[in-house]
Amino acid sequence: MCGITGFIDFSGIKNKNEMLKNIKQMRDTLTHRGPDDSGVWVNQDAGVSFGHRRLSIVDLSEAGHQPMVSKSGRYVIVLNGEIYNHLGWRKELGLVNWRGHSDTETLLEGFEKWGIEGALKRTIGMFAIALWDDKKKMLTLARDRIGEKPLYYGFQENTFLFGSELKALRAHPDFIGQIDRNVLCLYLRHSYVPSPYSIYMGIKKLPPGSYIQFPISGGLNALRTIAPIVYWNFAQVAAQGVTQPFTGNDTDAITALDKQLRQAISLQMIADVPLGAFLSGGVDSSTIVALMQAESRRPVKTFSIGFNEKSYNEAGYAKAVAQHLGTDHTELYLSAAEAMQVIPRLGVIYDEPFADSSQIPTFLVSQMAGKYVKVSLSGDAGDELFCGYNRYALVDIWKKITKIPFRVRRPFGRLLRNIEPSVWESIFKYAGRFFTLPSNMEKKLEKFSMRLENVDSIEDIYYSLVSGIANPDRVVLGAEEPVTWLKETGLKPQFSNIKLQMMYMDTMTYLPDDILTKVDRAAMSNSLETRVPFLDHRVISLAWLLPLSMKIRNGQSKWILNQVLYKYVPKELIHRPKMGFSIPIGDWMRGPLRDWIEALLGESRLRQEGFFDSRFIRLRWQEHLCGKRDWQHFIWTVLMFQEWLEEQGVNSQI
Repeated sequence: MCGITGFIDFSGIKNKNEMLKNIKQMRDTLTHRGPDDSGVWVNQDAGVSFGHRRLSIVDLSEAGHQPMVSKSGRYVIVLNGEIYNHLGWRKELGLVNWRGHSDTETLLEGFEKWGIEGALKRTIGMFAIALWDDKKKMLTLARDRIGEKPLYYGFQENTFLFGSELKALRAHPDFIGQIDRNVLCLYLRHSYVPSPYSIYMGIKKLPPGSYIQFPISGGLNALRTIAPIVYWNFAQVAAQGVTQPFTGNDTDAITALDKQLRQAISLQMIADVPLGAFLSGGVDSSTIVALMQAESRRPVKTFSIGFNEKSYNEAGYAKAVAQHLGTDHTELYLSAAEAMQVIPRLGVIYDEPFADSSQIPTFLVSQMAGKYVKVSLSGDAGDELFCGYNRYALVDIWKKITKIPFRVRRPFGRLLRNIEPSVWESIFKYAGRFFTLPSNMEKKLEKFSMRLENVDSIEDIYYSLVSGIANPDRVVLGAEEPVTWLKETGLKPQFSNIKLQMMYMDTMTYLPDDILTKVDRAAMSNSLETRVPFLDHRVISLAWLLPLSMKIRNGQSKWILNQVLYKYVPKELIHRPKMGFSIPIGDWMRGPLRDWIEALLGESRLRQEGFFDSRFIRLRWQEHLCGKRDWQHFIWTVLMFQEWLEEQGVNSQI
């Protein structure tokens, strides 16, 4: 796990000393991603520079140093990530005079033997790669199948830049950094910047499962039009799973999933440094830890954090699971004040506007784990693969609602919209005496009911549920919201079951751009590598082969994953309402965070910056303060942009 960066200078004036100065500046912005070692490589004639910061995980010796040149001298590489199956490659590659045992060296030999795409298709791992081919005078950038590792790239004037984080690109003197107001609309809608966009004009994210190649002899204008090439197509994997489903019975499926997960976890436990796992006590993380412990001869190190607010605290559940499995468990209880100390750092940590408030506990548990281990496995992606999100259950409610004519439904939705949050809370508190309800379900159904007057299909319901605001271009001044992959129906397969459709769309968008971004930045800011066993592409393929009836059954989501877990952990330690990794941001906004918010959302400040309609922002803030509406997610989204903007020292470009 590392940080990579580089550039190609097309100015025609290639001064080696200047190139070295620039690449070192870019490289060292990523020290948090790789505090153990650093290196640069410059090809003055081609104008190409690579920089690398290393977090040493496999082969801690100098033989793992990067940038690394292949034995033939043809290729130069910088790698962020891990190739878990590289030892298997070495057997296939035959007799090679290996310098060390790093996966980077193995990857270089794989490119020599199988070519770029051939080697990428053979990988089991997570990665962002920059590869220089000195024979073809060509730069290749590549990213892992689902997007665990980030990679930004783009042209600024006559310079091509790339890096693991935007801060590396900003360190180059040619970086312009003009904020893209149209993309700011997308950020307001989703609370993250969706791929392939970035917050800056001219800079993109490389989509997961793809690579892009720049032969520098083609000329600058031609290079600007080059598009990524897909080497792993999730749409095909998902479609094949539906058309050619698993044919065994429940027992066969449980056995197959158990075996495949254990294989993935066994590979991901390979490291030359201490390794552990995040443990919340929920199904996903408990499954990963249970299988890790089954594969380990010694107690696995596990980590969880707790909060004094009971409705947000899962530490007790995690401790019970840890005790049953016999892990070496560490937990840390935090006060609201301690958690809030992280907030002023979020603009630096996330480096691009990002507003999933669970970023705070994710950072805190990473900070704690980083004191004990250098690698931590996580249970992310279980919801997307095994139908775990509460919004999937809303499909069944929608089927009943569609029986009500739209002309009746619309005024009913308008009526529900006028119910204040405190009333919803009272209704669900009373209902909770008789039914087991997921945590914060009242807020989810409040949001759901508010959409009834504006949508007329389940596709619209889904898009509405993943939107923080319906018309962000009315809030961002001088902007027009771009059309994204989610709205272009011709770009994605259409599944007959809407739950499968939602799971597919979440895997393509929410998972890489929110969940994986959140974990990567939180962990790497603490120099901690995270690994996600559910994202082994063989696990993904198997999960999509399993019929939906094995994922949700008798109202239980993630049914088959639960069955695997019950082989290792008693049901009573696991079965409880889904909580999620959240904190009481809404309450904090009305209390200890209020002065900080007032400073960032001051009307004169908003007007001077010129990005937002200040009246709209102020109205929602006042409605949230008085309890008339629960606008915490929208307000947090605006706040995280404002915090990021302050960190960048950016003025309006209206």
